[in-house]
Amino acid sequence: MSLGLFLGSLFAIMALGMPIAIALLVSSIVMMIYLNIFDSQIIAQYLINGADSFALLAVPFFILAGELMNAGGMSTRIINFAMAIVGHIRGGMGYVAIIAAVLFAGLSGSAVADTAALGAVLIPMMVKAGYNRNRATGLIASGGIIAPVIPPSIPMILFGVTSGVSITALFTAGIVPGLMMGVGLTIVWTIVSRKEKVELSPRKSLKEMLAATRSALWSLMFPVIIIGGLRGGIFTPTEAGVVAAMYALFVGFVVYRELNMKKLYHVLVEAARTTSVVMFLVAAAMVSAWVISVAQIPAVVSDVLAPFTGNQLMLLIVINIIVLFVGMVMDLTPAILVLTPVLLPAVTMAGIDPVYFGVLFVLNLSIGLLTPPVGTVLNVAAGVGRVGIVDLMKGIWPFLLIEVAVLILLIFIPDLVLVPLSWFS
Repeated sequence: MSLGLFLGSLFAIMALGMPIAIALLVSSIVMMIYLNIFDSQIIAQYLINGADSFALLAVPFFILAGELMNAGGMSTRIINFAMAIVGHIRGGMGYVAIIAAVLFAGLSGSAVADTAALGAVLIPMMVKAGYNRNRATGLIASGGIIAPVIPPSIPMILFGVTSGVSITALFTAGIVPGLMMGVGLTIVWTIVSRKEKVELSPRKSLKEMLAATRSALWSLMFPVIIIGGLRGGIFTPTEAGVVAAMYALFVGFVVYRELNMKKLYHVLVEAARTTSVVMFLVAAAMVSAWVISVAQIPAVVSDVLAPFTGNQLMLLIVINIIVLFVGMVMDLTPAILVLTPVLLPAVTMAGIDPVYFGVLFVLNLSIGLLTPPVGTVLNVAAGVGRVGIVDLMKGIWPFLLIEVAVLILLIFIPDLVLVPLSWFS
């Protein structure tokens, strides 16, 4: 009854068009009234405590770093680097999009930001060269959801804070699955791009390739510095966010010299807006997490999943089917904050590695970013690419299927996550 009341009130309020954070707060109040424990002081306390986390400080700094990279020219140089290396081969611009998506994922950690930045530059170029607009936009959108999986990933940070799992371990475990997504998109693009009759870019000379590589070197070094610093114990994930922001600031002002004080003001305002949305959502979700705990909803879910806990594979299949459907109707961030405390007890009871589960969980919900009706990345890509949602779905489905295939492969072969994790550890 408690679970049905919480979910029913949550989805009903969302259906009215209320912001997710407000919907979480209202549904929490409904639950508190139902349980006869309503107290406004508890709401205020958990709102404050929800945002008062050292680990969560990484979120605003990585958001700021992403904005600084786009404004400071780091993103453009990555695209130019990829164009110099593979732009001349058949389907080359698609490979450029995939390479850039993987590299961008190691810079910002935001699917929406990467999709918007890549789409604004590459979609017009691909359409001008003769590529199908729907397919090109679908590829950009599918590449965008690699960002929540490869470090530094903001959703991984949120899962780590909510679950108590090591964020550094989550970052490390996401590297191989993210690269697998890139490889999967490359295979599918190779197949579908054969039908494209496009104008090929001229082959760059070795000198031009070296010049593009040298120009992008500061951008390419960024993921190496962040991952190397985390694995070497030089800094924590929160400190990594500060390092990322300062690095992007230095490169934008001193190296590339594309940042100025006017641009910096707009970057800070945009980063503050995005941060305020995310942090208010986290704070509201902490109120919901407390109510969920008091109502013993995790225990109810564990009882429902108990028949499957003796078989880890079957439990993972059931949970991932549930998460896949939830991801279609709920955005990535609130889904992580709401579902993590509900599902994690059943996962740990079955003896499943929580880091491994976290990677599957985030990957699964990232796929939901490409599916209607919510599909944040889907809507951003449609806007940037100037295509309708229905037309975009026609172009996106082969890439969506390969990313679901990667998820299934990871479910059936956990060592694809656990073995590289042990190597990096």
